[in-house]
Amino acid sequence: MNIIVTERIAEVGIYYLRENGFSVEACLGISQAELLKIVSRYDGLIVRSVTRVDEELLANAKRLKIVGRAGNGLDNIDLPACTLRGIPVVNTPAANAMSTAELAVGLIFAAFRNIPQAYRAGKANDFRRTVYSGNELHGKTAGIVGLGLIGSLVADKLKALGLKVVAYDPYIADSRFDDLKAEKCETLAELLRRADVISLHVPKTPETADLIGAAELDLCKPGVRIVSTSRAGIINERALHTALRSAHVAAAGLDILDPEPDFESAPGEQDYRHPLLELDNAIITPHMGGSTEEAEHTISMTLARLITKAFTGQPITAVNDIARLSIFR
Repeated sequence: MNIIVTERIAEVGIYYLRENGFSVEACLGISQAELLKIVSRYDGLIVRSVTRVDEELLANAKRLKIVGRAGNGLDNIDLPACTLRGIPVVNTPAANAMSTAELAVGLIFAAFRNIPQAYRAGKANDFRRTVYSGNELHGKTAGIVGLGLIGSLVADKLKALGLKVVAYDPYIADSRFDDLKAEKCETLAELLRRADVISLHVPKTPETADLIGAAELDLCKPGVRIVSTSRAGIINERALHTALRSAHVAAAGLDILDPEPDFESAPGEQDYRHPLLELDNAIITPHMGGSTEEAEHTISMTLARLITKAFTGQPITAVNDIARLSIFR
């Protein structure tokens, strides 16, 4: 069985697959156009967030029997199209949860204490500490949008730091709010009005696209901080840019931008520009929520084991609920 890996995963997973008899080809950073030309050779495909597993690709992937998503989000994968072809899609939703939660908290600290700005100034021999005066986190109100695994971890960590936590998630049982000692907001608008810092932890769906736009930002407190380690498009970036420029939003910490840059190219090899990169109060990280050694190891091995199980007839849990053994039809 031939497997192609189009985006970086830890070598341990590739080694595991090869040890179990698979032929694995790593084509990191391959363009969508090039992938369309060669995908017909492969029985398995491993991607992250950039490669689009869409109708066009699937139409060319005549041998494809399984798609592995290293990580959680699935907005780059056409699940209905995979299901129609009997192709299970597996991912690793819990493997990078702790790493992503820790990055979210780190971005919150950075947004309150101007850490990146002060670091850059120091590198430029500017040590005027009063220029980068910030605010304490202790005693503030944190609004968590999405109280799934990552959102729950962030809520727990912020509680430990002395913040009051309010949360909005219409799909989570009241008992979960009680367990986390998080006050439930009945509407998103209620949370936006109350929070000093807002942290987003929701999947990208038609329901959550532009969840935070100009109208929602207007509801927020002046000087609010906003952090997202979720998916691009959940915050309307144009509206956020306007709010950051006016300082209605004091700072934002974003692990994603739309469109995303090429994560494999060196700085001189790409020409990526985005309006938010021009703002000093926009703290941008390169979609690194799951980029810790621990998370990368777990993601890679979890995916490798799932794919091995699928090809050896063992039961797996697929995102699109494809029946066991469907890959051998």
